[in-house]
Amino acid sequence: MYTIRFTFEQAGLEPQMLQGVKPGQSLLEVALLNNIELHHNCGGVCACSTCHLYIESGDKFLEEISDKEEDFIDRAVNPRLNSRLGCQCLLLEGQGELDIRIPDQSQFLGE
Repeated sequence: MYTIRFTFEQAGLEPQMLQGVKPGQSLLEVALLNNIELHHNCGGVCACSTCHLYIESGDKFLEEISDKEEDFIDRAVNPRLNSRLGCQCLLLEGQGELDIRIPDQSQFLGE
């Protein structure tokens, strides 16, 4: 089981701490199941970059990044070295703690 802390760059959003998160889920699924807004225009199939997030710590608990995911991250707003797509971040078997930062998604509010 995992403990995941979501923080937000968007003003006014408070950090969310989730405990007892089961492996085998993507970070997008975890966020949506816990009412954490993370845009996902393509429905979570690695065909866009709207579920872009930053892995602040705990990347060793996630499946490795694929070439396809890297290509889409290059299209994301403000990509960094620790950028990933939430739909592709599958929690591996095991347990640990992750710190995830969600970029400001306010540019998507008009969609």
